Amino acid sequence: MAKISNIILVHGAWADGSSWAKVLPLLAAQGMTVTAVQLPLTAFDADVAAVRRAIALAEGEVVLVGHSYAGAVIGEAGNDPKVARMVYIDAFAPDAGESAGALFAQFEAAPLGAELRPDAEGFLKLSREGAFTLFAQDLSQSEKAAIYATQGPINGAALGGTLTAAAWRDRPVFYMIGDQDHAIPPVEQARMATRMNATITHVDSSHVPMLSQPQAVADFILSAAA
Repeated sequence: MAKISNIILVHGAWADGSSWAKVLPLLAAQGMTVTAVQLPLTAFDADVAAVRRAIALAEGEVVLVGHSYAGAVIGEAGNDPKVARMVYIDAFAPDAGESAGALFAQFEAAPLGAELRPDAEGFLKLSREGAFTLFAQDLSQSEKAAIYATQGPINGAALGGTLTAAAWRDRPVFYMIGDQDHAIPPVEQARMATRMNATITHVDSSHVPMLSQPQAVADFILSAAA
C-alpha cells in the first residue's frame, strides 16, 4: 500500500477537536497534513456532513480516524472514495442498519451509562464523577477538570443514527483498544474490531488515549498511513 499523507481526525461525544491537541503536532512532525473536524453533536446527519466537508477539502487520499461515537460517524462518512484507510480509537463500529446507541445498549457492562445527565432538550452531559473516574481517569486532575468543563454535550438522538453502508467493509481498518476503558468495555471493542477484521493494537489507557498516550496513538495512525 502507498503512503498517505492526509489525516482527518474526528472526535467523539463530550469532546471537541482539541481532544487531538497532543496528537496533532506528532503527526505534523512526520509530514502529515492533519485536519481535526469539529462535530456539532446536534444530529447524526449533521456530524456526518461535517466530516464529508473535511474529506472534500482534502487533496488526495485520506486516512480517516474516529474516536468513540465518531466511529459511527466515520463509518458513514467514510464511504467517500477518497477515504483509503480507517482508524478506530476506542470507538463504536456499527454495521449497516446499526447505530452507536444500539451497540451501547447491548454491552454487558458500560458503567459510564449511569453517569449521563440529559437536559430538557435531550442533550446528554457527563457527570463530574463520570468525567473524572470513568472517562479520563488516567489524566491529571487539571486535565480532568478541563474535560468536564469544556465537554460537548451530545443530542441523544445522534447516538441513534444508523449507517446506510459501513465504510469499513471495503477498506483496510485499524483498531486501538484502551485496556482501561470504562466507557466502551475492552471486550466489546475487541468484538467489534474482530468483526471488522481490523489490525488491532492495545494501549494501557482510559477512554481517551489520545490525551493520556498521545505518542502511542500517533504511532498507530502513522502505521495505518504508511
